[in-house]
Amino acid sequence: MASTTGKNRSILAGLVAGSGPAVTDTPTMEGREALAPAAGRLGDRLSTLARVTSGDIKEKTLYLVDPARCRMWTHHNRRYDLLSPSACAELLEGIRSQGGQEFPAIVRRVKDDPNFDYEVICGARRHWVVSYLRSVEHREIKFLIEERELNDEAAFRLADIENRARQDISDYERALDYLHALDAYYGGVSRRMAERLEMSAAWLSRFLDLGKMPEQIVAAFGDLRLLRSNHARELKPYLERHDQRARMLSEAHELARKQTASQAAGYGFLEAAKVVSALKAAAEGPKAAPAAEKAEPELVTSPSNAPLFTSVLKGRHRLVLELKLDSSASDDEFVDAFRQELAAKRSR
Repeated sequence: MASTTGKNRSILAGLVAGSGPAVTDTPTMEGREALAPAAGRLGDRLSTLARVTSGDIKEKTLYLVDPARCRMWTHHNRRYDLLSPSACAELLEGIRSQGGQEFPAIVRRVKDDPNFDYEVICGARRHWVVSYLRSVEHREIKFLIEERELNDEAAFRLADIENRARQDISDYERALDYLHALDAYYGGVSRRMAERLEMSAAWLSRFLDLGKMPEQIVAAFGDLRLLRSNHARELKPYLERHDQRARMLSEAHELARKQTASQAAGYGFLEAAKVVSALKAAAEGPKAAPAAEKAEPELVTSPSNAPLFTSVLKGRHRLVLELKLDSSASDDEFVDAFRQELAAKRSR
């Protein structure tokens, strides 16, 4: 029976096998030099193993899979149909040049559909790019994933944390995600949701207001990615009054028609700021015509400068006279002055 020391030597020899002489051999100078690198690698492995055991290092298992076996999570916060080579240009070039992803997508296992093995919680753009490179450029590349066990609320929070600071997801996509989560996970209580997501209630409220924008308003922008939270803040007061809301939605319908026609003709979308201005102007209604300046009474006198009456036009078809009955002028002077004034005003 081999001794304990002999067993330990055999185990150690197995760990460094192929990297130098057997541990049981009598050491030589050459053997020591050959063994030194292997022993160093062994030390590194044992050190790493100790750190994993102590919790200083957390190991993860990543998989390379066919993206066709992965579907998007139903409540993924990105519109997959809006992804395109231009929308993903930078990521597309990065994965193409590196031959793969730098960071894995986060997925969870699918149990209710034999057509898929996983659903993507975070990484829709990575999934789209890998699928594009495989199907369009025929590259031998797979989708790098990290599988996790997550309930829907945890999946929502994870996706939000990953995308909150990103510029490539629109305010409106994020707003719809928050609006769904509010009722689905937080009982409709926005303060509870804000605390859970560690954000201010005011910041969350702006996005919830954006998510509640009528579909006609969203369509008026042509591309939902142009709609921002500050636009909702400007338009919200008009939507709260019935008469202004009706006028605004009517204008939104017309703007949407123009946006569609513009796209069909090969032109871009109308600027978001101009859309907001047009909607606000329609809600406010036609502005009242400015009031005409009040005409000053004109004093008419006799040849001897005695006051006779004041004359003032009221609109285009009325002339108002105020007689100075205490004037020293004669009746004939009154009559002559009236005839002259009447002839002058009617000739205009």
